[in-house]
Amino acid sequence: MNKITFIIIITSISFFGFSQEIHGDFILNLQSYQEDNLIGAVPADEIVLNNAYLNLNFTKGNFTTGLRYESYLNALADYDPEFKGNGIPYRYASYRIDKLEITAGNYYEQLGSGLIFRSYEEKGLGIDNAMDGIRLKYNPTAGIYLKTFIGKSRTHFTYADGIFRGIDGEINLNEVFNSDIKIKAILGGSFVSRYQERTNPIFKIPQNVSAYASRLSLMSGGWSYYGEYAYKINDPANALSESAMNYAGGNAFTQNITFSKRGFGFSGEIHRIDNMSFKSDRDKDGKAYIINYIPTLTKPHTYSLLALYPCATQSEGEFGMQFDLFYKINKGSVLGGKYGTKIALNYSRINGLDGGGSFLNDKVDHTPELFSFKEELYFEDINLEINKKINKKLKTNFILANQTYNRDFLEGHVPGDYGVLNSTIFITDLSYKIKKGHSARIELQLLKSKQLKDYESHSGSYENGMEEPAEGDWGMMLLEYTISPNWFFTIQDMYNFGNEISDKRLHYINLSAGYIKGANRFEIGYGKKREGIFCVGGVCKLVPSSNGFSLSVSSSF
Repeated sequence: MNKITFIIIITSISFFGFSQEIHGDFILNLQSYQEDNLIGAVPADEIVLNNAYLNLNFTKGNFTTGLRYESYLNALADYDPEFKGNGIPYRYASYRIDKLEITAGNYYEQLGSGLIFRSYEEKGLGIDNAMDGIRLKYNPTAGIYLKTFIGKSRTHFTYADGIFRGIDGEINLNEVFNSDIKIKAILGGSFVSRYQERTNPIFKIPQNVSAYASRLSLMSGGWSYYGEYAYKINDPANALSESAMNYAGGNAFTQNITFSKRGFGFSGEIHRIDNMSFKSDRDKDGKAYIINYIPTLTKPHTYSLLALYPCATQSEGEFGMQFDLFYKINKGSVLGGKYGTKIALNYSRINGLDGGGSFLNDKVDHTPELFSFKEELYFEDINLEINKKINKKLKTNFILANQTYNRDFLEGHVPGDYGVLNSTIFITDLSYKIKKGHSARIELQLLKSKQLKDYESHSGSYENGMEEPAEGDWGMMLLEYTISPNWFFTIQDMYNFGNEISDKRLHYINLSAGYIKGANRFEIGYGKKREGIFCVGGVCKLVPSSNGFSLSVSSSF
């Protein structure tokens, strides 16, 4: 298959001739893994592990074709071990004519916000559920946008059993009626169906599982609104016991409103998710088989200690809200100073559904309340950020945050193993321009944590009665030196000084240096990483502890 794909691509390129319309990129990540008993780092049998990607794309007029070569020899330790070997898992050809776009092969697609369908790639999480099939996009007239597709979802170097059929339509009312009305309105609707052969020998499981969604977007002046509702019919797994079968449907809605003007912005969002897990294979677990996406309601943090305990979106059931407030204090005022002061306030809260997610079989009929914050708290985050330029050389950023993190639930532990953590985080970020082309930046971070509840003892032997002791307080310092436009050097130390076990009060030191030349970037590093949860947009993975060298190379052309 890969040889045939390669021949097709090369033939297409040869036919149209080489030109400046050939473009692509290359990414290489190498990592060594050394044993470190103190942090629980396990050595790799190989000297280094490797992830590499080469994208090639060719465009000529309305025709586009391309492929991606991937190499996992073997995959990095934080990747699913199913990523193994070399191959061309992504290849496509696309043609546009008379407002119709046809794509054959692999493609990514998202319907609405992704509640019922999202095919995408996120290398940081090891996710690539690209579709393999046919997709059509058609714009018959101004303001009307249609698309339909059929295909299978990629899982590592193979494809899941489920066959997906989807259709989506969107109407921009202002474009349709050629209206200059101040309120802009867009209506949209989606339908997706998965076919998977029935294999359960006892229960009559639906072979076709459908989901639909409707959405509305409104904009007027500085105001904007987005709302979406989704429903998925029952999708029971191939369980062999009656008690494990769930014939309940799933539903979700999200509502967002924003307002902005010069120097001020506000946004508020809520969502409710109930039994909305949608997979390319009903019987498989893991990120590779998830085919929809639940947008997170928590702020994405880039600072290390702010992201130490991230929130994973719960497709089984959650009710959440988030509010953002932005304000810029004017220049020349007492608080604004010469350059003004930017203030950002964020609050988010995620609770379980009252009574738990929907469940239905011959003996159980449960539907949770529509709106309720009475159920167990999963995550809460309130953070205040103040960004201020002191003078032409010095910029500052200060953050004060408080987070509540239900570690037992969000990480899938037995209740009482870790409990509920409350953390207060302080961050100071200073950037200083030394001279032309030379700048330095320092981060100082402190996390103070405590247990919110006393949990009954389990089989562990620690004094706090938990299976695992609390990690306690953390400190972090980062120093970065940049010589523009080519060089950068970084040293970082995370110190778990508050761990209840004295032997685990460890320093996690990381050193790195990089060189940038045009579209080429090289970075080499050495250091230790703690075991923890890494999340992007509410989708998370477990990252094992590691100790070793790393090399990263990226290039685009």
